[in-house]
Amino acid sequence: MVDRKSRYLLGGKAERKTAAAVNQVMGESLWGQPHLSVTPDRGKEFSKHVQLSEELDHVPFYFPAPHQPWKRGTNENTNGLLREYFQKGKDITNPPEDYIQRKFHELNLRPRKCLGYRTPL
Repeated sequence: MVDRKSRYLLGGKAERKTAAAVNQVMGESLWGQPHLSVTPDRGKEFSKHVQLSEELDHVPFYFPAPHQPWKRGTNENTNGLLREYFQKGKDITNPPEDYIQRKFHELNLRPRKCLGYRTPL
C-alpha cells in the first residue's frame, strides 16, 4: 500500500492471494497508521473489504471503474517501482518477509521528483 500524499510504502507478504490473507496483511500494516481511505484495485483478493473496513474503524474503500488505471496513478507508479525488485511473471513466494520489508524501506528512502526530491520517509 502506498500513501498518495507522502508516497510512503508499507505492506507485507501474504501467504496466499486470498481475500482473508490479504485482509490480514493490510490490517496488520494499517493498524496504528493514519489512514483516511483505501483505494484497492478490483481483484478478488479485496472481496472481503467490508470486514477490513470494520476492523479499521470503518475506513471507506473506493474502487475505481474497470480498466481505468490512471485513476490510481500513485499506485500504478509504485507498482512499477516494485517491479525493479519483484519481476512480473516470477514466483514471489520465496523471498522472506524481511527481504520484502528491506525493499519497501529502500523505496521509502528513494528521492521522488513529486516530493521536491525528498524521500517519503
